[in-house]
Amino acid sequence: MNRPPQPPTVADQQRLALLVEAELIQLKEFLAVLEREEAMLIAGDSDNLLALSQDKSDRYRQLQRLHDDRALLLGRLGRHNADSAMRELCAGLPRVLARWDELLDLARTARARNDLNGKLILERMAHNQAALSALLAAADHPQLYDADGQAHPTRGGRMLGSA
Repeated sequence: MNRPPQPPTVADQQRLALLVEAELIQLKEFLAVLEREEAMLIAGDSDNLLALSQDKSDRYRQLQRLHDDRALLLGRLGRHNADSAMRELCAGLPRVLARWDELLDLARTARARNDLNGKLILERMAHNQAALSALLAAADHPQLYDADGQAHPTRGGRMLGSA
């Protein structure tokens, strides 16, 4: 940090409290999206996953903006964007600290759920690839792809130059 730490004003503390509250609300909504995503992945509902992924991205961007606003405020006060700085600046605000703790707990839950969803996606992709491979092998027509990604079935018969 280039700036020396400065004591927060009442307005700074109020702004931190509002940012924590807004981030907590957004994180709860993001967690609900992750729960819906998990349910769709388990159910194999890939049709609705695309629309949900847009909602997930939008909510993530909203969370990131709130996080960035908090980081800017902490930086203006000469502090790093860290738990210790939040605890120092909100030391006399037990309700804000309780909400901060709730925010940290929910962030850990969201990270774990997002990791689980990532694993479910990888499993679904592996299953789909195995099914596609089985179908292609059963048809005895493995697909080849050109540089543009277009599928071209292989043709039976002799290779040129073979006897």
